[in-house]
Amino acid sequence: MNKFFQIFRVPELRRKVFYVVLGLIAFRALAVIPIPGIDPVRLSEFLNSSQLFSFFNLFSGGGLANLSIMMLGVGPYITATIIMQLLTMIFPSLKVMYYEEGAAGRAKFNRYSRWLTVPLAALQSYGFLNLLGSQQILGQLSLFDLLRNVIVITAGSLILTWIGELISEQKIGNGISLIIFAGIIADLPVAIRNAVVSFDPANLPTYLAFVILSVLIIAGVVFVNQGERKVPVSYARRIRGNKVYGGVASYLPMKINQAGVIPIIFAISILLFPQFFGQIIAIFSPSLSVTVQNAVNGFLGNTIIYSVLYFSLVVLFTYFYTAVTFDPKEIAKNLQQSGGFIPGIRPGEPSGEFLGKLTKRITLFGALFLGLIAVLPNVTQILTGIQALTIGGTGLLIVVSVALETIKQLDSELTLREYEGIQ
Repeated sequence: MNKFFQIFRVPELRRKVFYVVLGLIAFRALAVIPIPGIDPVRLSEFLNSSQLFSFFNLFSGGGLANLSIMMLGVGPYITATIIMQLLTMIFPSLKVMYYEEGAAGRAKFNRYSRWLTVPLAALQSYGFLNLLGSQQILGQLSLFDLLRNVIVITAGSLILTWIGELISEQKIGNGISLIIFAGIIADLPVAIRNAVVSFDPANLPTYLAFVILSVLIIAGVVFVNQGERKVPVSYARRIRGNKVYGGVASYLPMKINQAGVIPIIFAISILLFPQFFGQIIAIFSPSLSVTVQNAVNGFLGNTIIYSVLYFSLVVLFTYFYTAVTFDPKEIAKNLQQSGGFIPGIRPGEPSGEFLGKLTKRITLFGALFLGLIAVLPNVTQILTGIQALTIGGTGLLIVVSVALETIKQLDSELTLREYEGIQ
């Protein structure tokens, strides 16, 4: 609590917090401006009946629930970033840019991601408008109205991405993550109200069990999110002139959940793709589009099938994304070049093989954890039978992860100010 008040005693930190809060307020203000021609009752029914679009509403920061100009949220930018990271596996020049060119390379890589966001946002907005029109949530749109809404929604997504980057520049949290965090927190009062309205004294034990389970899940999310395997690393002594370098012991931190929520985003993108595909082919064959959509809705409408498929995809993509972002051979090579080695393991290729096997074992726990978190809402509804009692595992994971990361950055800023005061 003392550190919390210290934040507001430091003028520079106070200014940064003010800018972050101002950016989040601007996001929430824009998120309630709807596009024209909405049937709010039909929209609410549609979102409640679709687990997929409820999840997308989560990542839009609640913008989809109002069909606002921010209805896509930062989804297109996240998708663009994922695509660019996957392309590093195909194009060596992109891999060099992202991993070896430092801050300048990362800035250039992010610029390409922003450019890719524009067409992705346009395609997603067009697909959503067609889908919502087919569900009678939107009225019949003329070509002019359709293009206008696509441009407005695309611009809204780009503005939100810009706000996120302005927040990130303050260096007290990731702007994109904080926007998603704000959208989740904004829905918390509504969730509490629904639980209170639907309260039945006969179900009191169920509610108590729900509260206890929620606390345990939050503790589990913190535990797994912070958990890491510390691989010991020693550095050989090197003598240059009259000075001795190295000879120290350190460790290589390997997190249990290295992939974060990215595998969940990958999985939900795969599950959403057939519905978007059905909307796209409506341009050429409306009858085939209806057939595809009915087949997809019938397949994914089964809670058990949907949960098993969702869980399997999350586990698969956790391994995939970890393999993309964590290269054991490259790390072993860098250790060898810097004079470091893992005790008991020969430097070079043997160290890479050791780290690869260790990564696979650690990732198993992270993958199973993310899979359980993803299907947690379905599990709680099946066990309790109460729609209002839904533990949003993905939402909890995002909220806890963002809160921990923001606290760390604030703490580091305060620590830096303390050292400056000593000097």
